[in-house]
Amino acid sequence: MNNAELAASLGLTSEYAEVNGTRLHYVTGGDGSPLVLLGGWPHTWWEFRKILPRLARHHRVVAVDLRGMGGSDKPVSGYDKKTMARDIAALIEALGLDQPNLVGHDIGAMVAYSVAVNHTEAIGRLALLDIPHPDDDLFGLTMLPQPPVQHLWWYAFNQLAELPQTLLAGRFRALIDYLCELQLVNPDAITEADREIYADAYDSPDAIRASNGWYQAFAQDIADIRTYAPVTLPVLGLAAQHNDYLEPALRRHTTGFQFERIAGSGHYLAEEQPEAVAGHLLKFFG
Repeated sequence: MNNAELAASLGLTSEYAEVNGTRLHYVTGGDGSPLVLLGGWPHTWWEFRKILPRLARHHRVVAVDLRGMGGSDKPVSGYDKKTMARDIAALIEALGLDQPNLVGHDIGAMVAYSVAVNHTEAIGRLALLDIPHPDDDLFGLTMLPQPPVQHLWWYAFNQLAELPQTLLAGRFRALIDYLCELQLVNPDAITEADREIYADAYDSPDAIRASNGWYQAFAQDIADIRTYAPVTLPVLGLAAQHNDYLEPALRRHTTGFQFERIAGSGHYLAEEQPEAVAGHLLKFFG
């Protein structure tokens, strides 16, 4: 199914907006106060499929494909999180959303944090799922596995130019399957059909190049966060059961936060434990 059909299957609509010099795809629906959701690699807005219908009963939801993701444009540059945050701030303005609450997972969490620190007045509350904004801690990642710490080898792989496109174009499903087996407690939480949707979104050289850009910008992102004051907005952190890096990062980069672990979940929180995630979000956003 295409994005319009996928959105319709959830009672939502698929739309586009030209903002900050790029065309963003998003799905939207529901009633109530606005709530913007940003997903991560190697997924699309579809990662929120299990929680969007419940959230849409209380909020106008807007689930966005980031610059370089899914149905959005894949320009040659602009993958630092400050630029991507400008995309989201411009989208919020273009849609006439009044201080929406903001949810980000993975790369989307990095962008969401950058929105909160660079466009504080544009949003209400902030929820970060499992990943903080890049900071100097990333320079401490080791090249070799160091049990029990998960080996994030793809952080280095995605730094490479051209080789990821050569190796993965038309074969991205193998990486999707690997990451599902590695980062889910229950691999069946992301079905065969879901994996095909994600693989199709990333199977082209342009899509792979664009997603590599999110990682290749990490050095700039780290330089940027050194200049930021801590976020002062209300912040919720939701982490996988064995995540040991989100809470310390929130202590460094916010003035105060709530933190919850999602039992029985790996990295893909909203897909593996949607009831728990939706419950925490609805409570936090009131």
